[in-house]
Order: sequence, then C-alpha cells, then structure tokens
Amino acid sequence: MTHRIANDDTAIFLVGAGIASLAAAAFLIRDGDIPGPMITILEESGKIGGSLDAAGTPESGYSMRGGRMLESKYLCTYELFSSIPTLDMSQTVTQEIFEWNTTMKTSSKSRLFRDGHRVDAPRFGLSEKHILAIERLELEPEGLLERTRISDQFDASFFETDFWFMWCTTFAFQPWHSAVEFKRYLVRFTHMVSGFNTLTGIMRTVYNQYDSMVRPLQKWLQERGVKFQMNTRVTDLRLRHDSAGYAVEHIVCERGGRIEEIEVGARDKVILTLGSMTEASTLGSMDSAPELNGKSNGGSWNLWQKIAAGRPQFGHPANFTDHIDQSKWVSFTTTLHDPAFFRLIGDLTGNVPGEGGLITFPQSSWLASIVLPHQPHFIGQPADVSVFWGYGLSVDKLGDFVKKPMSACTGREIMTEVMGHLRLDADAKKILETCTCIPCMMPFITSQFLPRTKGDRPQVVPEGSNNLAFVGQFCEIPEDVVFTVEYSIRSAQIAVYSLLGLNRKPPAVYKGTHDPRVLLKAFLTLHEVHALA
Repeated sequence: MTHRIANDDTAIFLVGAGIASLAAAAFLIRDGDIPGPMITILEESGKIGGSLDAAGTPESGYSMRGGRMLESKYLCTYELFSSIPTLDMSQTVTQEIFEWNTTMKTSSKSRLFRDGHRVDAPRFGLSEKHILAIERLELEPEGLLERTRISDQFDASFFETDFWFMWCTTFAFQPWHSAVEFKRYLVRFTHMVSGFNTLTGIMRTVYNQYDSMVRPLQKWLQERGVKFQMNTRVTDLRLRHDSAGYAVEHIVCERGGRIEEIEVGARDKVILTLGSMTEASTLGSMDSAPELNGKSNGGSWNLWQKIAAGRPQFGHPANFTDHIDQSKWVSFTTTLHDPAFFRLIGDLTGNVPGEGGLITFPQSSWLASIVLPHQPHFIGQPADVSVFWGYGLSVDKLGDFVKKPMSACTGREIMTEVMGHLRLDADAKKILETCTCIPCMMPFITSQFLPRTKGDRPQVVPEGSNNLAFVGQFCEIPEDVVFTVEYSIRSAQIAVYSLLGLNRKPPAVYKGTHDPRVLLKAFLTLHEVHALA
C-alpha cells in the first residue's frame, strides 16, 4: 500500500518554472494526488519553460537559446508526457513525438561540412589507442576520475578526429570538461554509437520544444488549478533545525520591489530548481552583439550560494559559477523571408529540413554548427518564413571570414561567417537583406560539465531534509547525464516520490552496456567494421 506523508491540505512550493518544476507539479497531481490549487510555482521572470524557451515574431525575428535532442530511451520524459495531451487534444505529447519521428527520421547525409562539400557518414578516425582509452574510461570507477578533464584521458590527436568533432558538437563538450560526465555520456549513449555519424536515433518534436512540450504541460497544469506567481524572485530559504534534521520554514521573495516571506507549514514541501544553465543570457541583434553577463544578473545562482553557505550537503555552486570562460558559448536563431538559403542548404547537404540534424563545420575557428528543422518550427509561423538555429563552441577565437571573435559578432557577422563556410558568396547579399539573425550569449550553458568531485552537486533530497528537495541540472543523479530534458524530469520524479513518501520509483536509466548486442555493435562501429555492424 502506498504511504503518503502529505495530506490533502499540504501546500507545495516550486521555485523556478523550468521543465523540472513543471514536471514535478505534474507528478504531484498525477501520482501524489495533490490538488492543483495546493501547488504554487514561483518564477523570477515573466516566462515559463526555463531553458526550453522560444519567442519572437516573423517581423522582429524568432529566437530560442537552444533545442534539446531527444532519443527513444528517455523513459522518464515519455512516461510523463504519456499523460499530457497535445495542444489540440488529438493525442498525448509522447504519441505525437513517436509518430512524428516515424515519419521524419533523422538521417544526416552531411554531419560534417568541409572545404565547401558535405561529408556523408564521416569516418570516426580513431586509432587503437583512442579506442582503448574510450573503453577504459567506460569501465573506470567515477571515484578515480573526479576533478579530471577529458584532456587528461586522451592525447592531443584524439581532439582532431572526426569522432571528437561529431561528439563535442552533438553534446557541447570541450576538452577541459569533466571526464566523469564524458564517461557517463559514453555509457548512457552506447546504443547510439552505431548511428552517430548520421545522427540516426536522434528524435525531435514537431515544433520547438517550448511549443511542443512546455505549452501543453503548462495548459494541463493550469486546467488543474496550479498557481503561477511570475516576476517573483526567491532570495533565501529560512530553515528550522531540530533533532530530526531541518525543514524550510519561510521562503523569502522579492516581488514588485518589496520583500515578502511565505510561511511554509509543517506538512508543506519545497522543491527548488538549483542553478540555471541559461541564467544571465543576453540577446543581440543583426547589428549588435550580445553582452556577457555573470551570476549577479539573476537570482538562481545567488540563491544557491546563499543557502549552501555553511551547509556542505547543499553542494558547492562556485564550482559551476566561477569559470565563465570555460562554460560560455553563443547560439543564434535566424529568421528568413526568402527561400534561397533553405533551398541552397538542401542542394548542398542532400537532406530536407528536419531530416539532417546538426551540420558542423570542423574547419571553423568557432567550431560552428547549424541545424535546419522541419518548417514551421513555431506555431503560427507563416508559410513563407523559415527559421534555423546554430551555435559555436569556440567563441573567443577569430572567425575565418569575419575576423572577430564570435562573442563580439552581430547577427549579420555570424550569418556572413556561416555562409562563408557554406561557400554561398554569390547569394550572401540577398540572404543578408532578407533575414534576421539574433545571437544569444549564454555564460553558464555548459557549467554542469565542469570538472567536479563528489559533493559538488547535492542529492535530490539532501541528507537531513524533512521537506526540501532539489531538481534540475545541478543535483546528483547517479548514472544519468546532465544537459538533457530527461535529467530534469528524472530529478522531478525522484523529488516528488521521495518527499511524498510514495512507494514508487522512476523508470531505471536504460543501460545499453548490459546488452551484448549493443556492445558488439558499438565495438565494431568504433573500429569502423561497418560491413559486420
């Protein structure tokens, strides 16, 4: 029999309105029988969705900071969205995603683009030494890898292979990032190695993830009476300590220029999204570059820093906030009012929009990539408007066609650089006259990849907690990988089931490494034995 600590009058406060909090609210209602009106989401901005954002108009240009790729083994994500109808109520979001990816299968004919030409199904180019290092890393205990970097595990030649170019741009890794996280990715996505050079197995939503996932989830929550308090910045949690541990007693907020305190009752629960990989993001324009901000330009990092002071069980936020030079990069969203660019890319790559996935320019000093999704990418997007997204990893290096760092470039200059790598000189002037490119600087976008040790990320329910849980990208979930929607949703599921005392667990993380067929296929692929793979 399921035991519930919470009663029907239990109030739940969720700090942050990203996908982790939205998922937690849904699990509270669906699995915890908490009435929607007893759930309050506190959000410092005026928008929900967190990093899964999308906004704009055809006239001013669309923008989105990023787009998370999905795959079939995101079990928590699909389990949640199997209960959430699409906006038109025709099916569940999970059904829509799987049906869409049956129709629009990712199969890249141009994963890399080099010397003005596509590279169809690039070879990995790994030496036996590289493969042995990968296999050793997959087996090595995490405790022996703490604080080490990927570059500590491989020689310099590894970072010149096409395997690395595809890996680092698919997942946004840098050589100085965590060897532990790299190991987790190798293990978590072993089943995808055989299709890695064509992105086979990557799944997408019909529209951007804000329209396809966040909006249906928000609608479902609002229909059930969940309260959203926007423009409310949580600045502190006041804790009560006793022999049984500790509990949140008050939530300190800033709203409309006033400081307020929300009392947290004895039966109430608090679920806090820790940190933010898109905190302090700024947008540029066609003729202005985005500014670089820091942790003081937002509330999430400051809140974590404040509550963690003197409480090691709450983690160490400075590990993730104080290395912006190692965690920042620039993305950009381009709105096109002329079909020429999409037509030319189709001719160059052999893929229709939505089929090809990420196109990387390995010769780019910025290590730039673009992706042309199926159109329309936004609900309500006019038929004569197209949208694509891209990003660069090495944003402080001079461009190859625009002799400026990407971080200092306007949208016009970023488009000029991209078209230079595509060799679209003859069409560049017309494309620039009919597009709007909006760059976005994200100082903390890969901060969750920074080298870490045990304790830097707190447990979802920290030791001694009676009513507080952490969710999002900066809590610790063994075996799963950050920078995914799945990680946030899994953290929400763990938090809800633990705080409510439910006799339930999230679906186990898929382990392809336990399947000999998956291991054999990956082994043969790494060795480029395609005839047998």
